[in-house]
Amino acid sequence: MMLAVSCARFCSGLAAFRTAARVRPLHSVSGTTVAQIDEEVAKLLELKAQLGGDDGKTQFVLKTPKGTRDYNPKQMAIREKVFSTIVSCFKCHGAETIDTPVFELKETLTGKYGEDSKLIYDLKDQGGELLSLRYDLTVPFARYLAMNKITNIKRYHIAKVYRRDNPAMTRGRYREFYQCDFDIAGQYDAMIPDAECLKIVHEILSALELGDFRIKVNDRRILDGMFAVCGVPDDKFRTVCSTVDKLDKMSWENVRKEMVDEKGLSEEAADQIGVYVSMQGGMDLAERLLQDPKMSQSKQACAGLSDIKLLFSYLQLLQVTDKVVFDLSLARGLDYYTGVIFEAVLTQACMTPVSTDTQNGSEENVSVGSVAGGGRYDGLVGMFDPKGRKVPCVGVSIGIERIFSIMEQKAEASAEKIRTTEVQVMVVSAQKNLLEERLRLVTELWNAGIKAEMMYKKNPKLLNQLQHCEEAGIPLVAILGEQELKDGVVKLRVVATREEMDVSRADVISEVRRRTSEA
Repeated sequence: MMLAVSCARFCSGLAAFRTAARVRPLHSVSGTTVAQIDEEVAKLLELKAQLGGDDGKTQFVLKTPKGTRDYNPKQMAIREKVFSTIVSCFKCHGAETIDTPVFELKETLTGKYGEDSKLIYDLKDQGGELLSLRYDLTVPFARYLAMNKITNIKRYHIAKVYRRDNPAMTRGRYREFYQCDFDIAGQYDAMIPDAECLKIVHEILSALELGDFRIKVNDRRILDGMFAVCGVPDDKFRTVCSTVDKLDKMSWENVRKEMVDEKGLSEEAADQIGVYVSMQGGMDLAERLLQDPKMSQSKQACAGLSDIKLLFSYLQLLQVTDKVVFDLSLARGLDYYTGVIFEAVLTQACMTPVSTDTQNGSEENVSVGSVAGGGRYDGLVGMFDPKGRKVPCVGVSIGIERIFSIMEQKAEASAEKIRTTEVQVMVVSAQKNLLEERLRLVTELWNAGIKAEMMYKKNPKLLNQLQHCEEAGIPLVAILGEQELKDGVVKLRVVATREEMDVSRADVISEVRRRTSEA
């Protein structure tokens, strides 16, 4: 046993020596960033923790896993406000909610996400079932519909999903994160449910006041038709689509290079794709493309373009065309989309600048990017149904973590105080030996459904109690003293104005309700 421990410590020590050997030259190399040095130092510290102290015990590194984070009460208050806004909108549109397991059978998720399938978290075999953590809420929803033979539902689902992605915390990109999904399943007339999904995105982003935004719209049939008329082989449609999907992160030159060098596409085909993906517009662009000599040759593309025209006519009636643009560069790499696809992006940078040049001190604003996305997936439910019965579906997913990153930055930049509790009144004592009276009054308030609290001390100082009210943003104070008890009253104090009034004990509940409803 001792030999094994010694060997382990020797190996860790050797690794630490090698890491240190890498760090030393970094200080002398011109152009080395602080981030590179910090990364190597972090490795050293982790190895040091593994080596432990002189007693040979391994030290435990106390941290959250990569790509995850904790949320303090202030951050949770912001999150709950965002969730409340989103759920309120979903309910306004008549949605009901469901829940599904956080993990699924691996075969349920396999083959649904294209190149992103490599980001699925597989779990260790726990006795006969191969399981994976859910990657999104859409595939589990489709499985739920097929398993329960449901052909018609309007549902929302808010839950955590998991992706073995390279996290970028400042951009609101994590390995564990919430998704807020709204989906309409059922056989309906074309583009009516799709238009409502876009209306919901418009309502939520407007209500959250994140800044200016744009909702990009395209159609998978238009993309596939475009690829066909540009000379892309059928077996390369999905892989080329995944590359086009990177246009929001990469320049066209780099996307073209990947198409040609890695995906084996001809330069001529790539250049023709480049002409189309640069096009943006509205209903007029759809009409123009229907007359395009090449696009008009594809039945698929024409069907998609006709639906885009119909969609924009509905969006005009729903009063959201000011934010919606028909964008041929929008691809969305997931394999299960079959028709209209859409994505909402913020057109303003984040409020808090993130440093991108630590050597010369210059700073640059980092855009959070996409904050919502979705589309039509008419074939996904049929993939799970034994008889292949299809249930047409369209839905949208709100990127809550990215939205929260912006809301958190706005809160930090604002002087506005964020309350982390909803306490309406604090029961305090002005003299000693009044614990029993405080307990009686706070119990009356609780029994009446009023949010109240008191300090957990027998004889707290009055000043400390009042300071707590100001720090916590509690609007009212109910003060009990010897004189108040003799007179059968409670002294109510408005924290903001310091106004005080005596209220009879019998009227305390109604008076607190009246004053808190006015606040």
